[in-house]
This record gives sequence, structure tokens and C-alpha cells, in this order.
Amino acid sequence: MTVKLCADADEAVAGIQDGSTVLVGGFGMAGMPVELIDALIRQGATDLTVVSNNAGNGDTGLAALLAKGRVRKMICSFPRQSDSYVFDGLYRAGEIELEVVPQGNLAERMRAAGAGIGAFFCPTGAGTLLAEGKETRVIDGRTYVLEYPIKGDVALIGAHRSDRMGNLVYRKTARNFGPVMATAATTVIAQVREVVDTGVLDPESVVTPSIYVDRVVQETTVQEATVLEATV
Repeated sequence: MTVKLCADADEAVAGIQDGSTVLVGGFGMAGMPVELIDALIRQGATDLTVVSNNAGNGDTGLAALLAKGRVRKMICSFPRQSDSYVFDGLYRAGEIELEVVPQGNLAERMRAAGAGIGAFFCPTGAGTLLAEGKETRVIDGRTYVLEYPIKGDVALIGAHRSDRMGNLVYRKTARNFGPVMATAATTVIAQVREVVDTGVLDPESVVTPSIYVDRVVQETTVQEATVLEATV
């Protein structure tokens, strides 16, 4: 498989279809592929299901996509926080669907998709509203809930560096959901700070091998998350 090195973010997101399930990396703004999201807004795809750790911060990045009315359903762990006012407004108005998934389950459901696992039993959420309507089973005296993989049509992830083959290296907290999302989507698009020649990256530092990556684009600006990544 040949990785496409894209000239800009608009080229990178070309072809994303209406109704797609889009996995969006990031923990808050750390690792959030803001330039790819902005390009997706310009591209125009709508009726999207977005899977991410939270439901947007302030009015940039994922929050900006939500504000444009492009997202039909949000699947996340933390839909509400001090600066999630865009999502809050949409949800209270009945203009967006929400599926809350505990953070560990969210990561594991995407990992299961990448690993080809059909479903798995997990104790998280047992006995709560999150388990309503789901199959449960008592295993070794403990109640478990049957969870299914989350597969993406597209994953938009942020990484620190890529070589020309598409091998990815992350930086500190910006690593977060990127690696599992890269295994769980049909098309993986990576926004990186730097593209280096093949052979420059230490193979031991590569987290996401190029076999999982379809398109790479280099950032044109340094994101605000730089400060967080450098200090956490």
C-alpha cells in the first residue's frame, strides 16, 4: 500500500462521504487534528457520526464542525465540560444524537474493531443506564456487559512526525486515541507537524506503522495544544 502525501488538508479529506462514521483523535485539544477538521467543514460532508473522546472545546476544531450542523450523532465519553457550549446547545435543542461510552470502553471498542474481534464482555457500566438493552452475563461471579466494536469509515488523527512511507510518531499526551483509531478505520488520514525522509525515524519509536495510514498532510500552523503536550 502506498501512502499519499497530500499537498494540503483539503486534498487530504477529499472524498469523505455524507453519512460517514468519522473517528476524531484528541484528548481535549491535545492531538486534535484541527486543520483536517477545518478542511472537512470546507469539504461539506454532512449527516456524520463522529467518535471522539469529548464533544468539542470552545468554538474551534470539532466544536466548529458541530456548529455547522454536519454531525448527526456524537459517540464520546465526555460530552459536557466547561467549554462544550456548542454541543450543549445542539443537544438541548434535540438537533444531535448522543451515545455516551465510558472512556476505557471507547478505546477498547475501537481496538476490537482493529483486531477483528466480533464483540467482548466488559464489567464497566454493568448495573447502570449505560447497560440498558444490552446483553449481560455473569462470569466468575461478576456481571459483564456485551460491547460491540466501533468501526470508522474515516479516522482523522494528529501525530508529531511521519516519514514518507506514513509511519507515525506521536508526542506525549497527543498520542491518546490516535493509535487505536488508526487500526479501526477504512481510511486513515494523519495531520503531522513534520514529514521526514524514510529511514530518519527510529523504528523503535514508531507507534502507528504505515500499513494503517492512507494519507498524510503536514500542518501549516502550530496548534494551541503544543503547550499542553510539552508540559504533561
